[in-house]
Amino acid sequence: MVVSLSSATTKAYLRPFSPEALLLKRAKLPQWNIRIGQPLFGRTLSLSQKNNFVKVICCQKKENFVLEGRSIEEVYDALALRLVPTAAVTSDPNFKYIIGLAGPPGAGKTTLASEVVQRVNKLWPQKAPSLDSQVNPPNVAAVLPMDGFHLYRSQLDAMENPEEAHARRGAPWTFNPELLLTCLKTLRSQGSVSAPSFDHGVGDPVEDDIFVSLQHKVVIVEGNYLLLEDGTWKEISSIFDEKWFIDIDLDKSMQRVLKRHISTGKPPDVAKWRIEYNDRPNAELIIKSKSNADLVIKSVDL
Repeated sequence: MVVSLSSATTKAYLRPFSPEALLLKRAKLPQWNIRIGQPLFGRTLSLSQKNNFVKVICCQKKENFVLEGRSIEEVYDALALRLVPTAAVTSDPNFKYIIGLAGPPGAGKTTLASEVVQRVNKLWPQKAPSLDSQVNPPNVAAVLPMDGFHLYRSQLDAMENPEEAHARRGAPWTFNPELLLTCLKTLRSQGSVSAPSFDHGVGDPVEDDIFVSLQHKVVIVEGNYLLLEDGTWKEISSIFDEKWFIDIDLDKSMQRVLKRHISTGKPPDVAKWRIEYNDRPNAELIIKSKSNADLVIKSVDL
């Protein structure tokens, strides 16, 4: 394997080391300590092996990174490898490493969060050798979706323009960010919290349906507006240890959302109207928050 660091004027080839060392720990390179969240001043860092390739690119204007893989599985694996040591080494029973995962509708946030959490839970016993091999280890990673913090339909009904409120459901003002903020503060201070899920069949939140316990050391909070810088959303964003954003072409994400609407029974013309009236404006707002991310994950087709 060759790890290369290059720019318009600089190119260096370094001795082999594992992708884990780069993505999870501080890999010792001449003049730089490479770690997600630290600047590389516009240089490109590539990891290649015989069967996989993960590329990390630093943006010159912001201290963030872009993560790319030739397949979505590579992306999942790289992100999980990054998080496993965090879950394995802490001795603080209340410790929580909280990631905010944002992106427009159709970007694949729910799938990515679920896949990364599954991989962290599978890999963690390998990083914690003190565990009894005869005992099934508890999960150390969990997902906390933002969907459960939708306003209830009854709350939309009570608004000045209920028809507009229901038509725009999914916009930032149809959520309860104050409740989400309280939930995250409790998780941070107490190490555990009960949170609502969302019942798409009923169309309303389900109270206390998700429990993040003390055993969970890594929590991925996924949702559209987690990286906004307005009002309560900005306070929410400040709680995260890392901020991830899934970057996807807007038209591609809207095509996915259109298929989703149709698969749930909406007529094609109604689905298209909802895209233009609600989903696309929301996505355009969300994309503006990409610059607030520490790590930008390039979307890869499943």
